[in-house]
Amino acid sequence: MYSDKVMDHFSSPRNVGEIENADGVGEVGNAHCGDIMKIYLKIEDEVITDVKFKTFGCGAAIATSSIATEMIKGKTVEEALKITNKAVVESLDGLPPQKIHCSVLAEEAVKAAIEDYQKKKAQ
Repeated sequence: MYSDKVMDHFSSPRNVGEIENADGVGEVGNAHCGDIMKIYLKIEDEVITDVKFKTFGCGAAIATSSIATEMIKGKTVEEALKITNKAVVESLDGLPPQKIHCSVLAEEAVKAAIEDYQKKKAQ
């Protein structure tokens, strides 16, 4: 049902935790399935230098959060904004159709954290 990559990121998630005084924080959730993702960003000179996540949800939600943090770490804010749920799914070697919403949440959480960063920066 799940690829080896999904199982790896679920059983050994990368970048778990919180960042104190994060430059951007994005939290998204899906009341239907109960998955909630929170992504924390540390940004220097428009580059994401650190990223952490906390996810309450199923294995696919944890795996998509983990891979999404790996995909954006070291990238510019502009590059990270281009992350798509399709890219998240491809990076995990696929997800079952009923779990695609988890990749959508990962994309939305990244974008929400960047939006939060941009709002703070504009003040």
